[in-house]
Amino acid sequence: MAQDVRDDIRSFIAAKFPGMSFTDDEDIFALGFVNSLFAMELVMFIEKTFGTKIPNEELRLENFRTVVLMAELVQRRAEAAESGAVT
Repeated sequence: MAQDVRDDIRSFIAAKFPGMSFTDDEDIFALGFVNSLFAMELVMFIEKTFGTKIPNEELRLENFRTVVLMAELVQRRAEAAESGAVT
C-alpha cells in the first residue's frame, strides 16, 4: 500500500509542476515550488483520493514536506480508521 500511496502523491505533485524533479524524501517546500495554496490542494487531494479526513492536529507542515511524510500520514489515518479511532 505504501508504495501505491507514494506513487499517487508523487504523480499529483508532478502533474501540477511539470518539469520539476524531486525524490520522495525531498522537502517540496524547500525546493521552492510549493506554496500555501498548493498545500491546501494537497490536503484535499489526500482526503479525496484516500478516503480520509485529516484532523486539525495533523494539519502541520511537517506532515506535508515530503512524499514519504504524506504517505506516512495516510497510513496513520488508515490505521486509525481500522481501529475505530478516527476523529
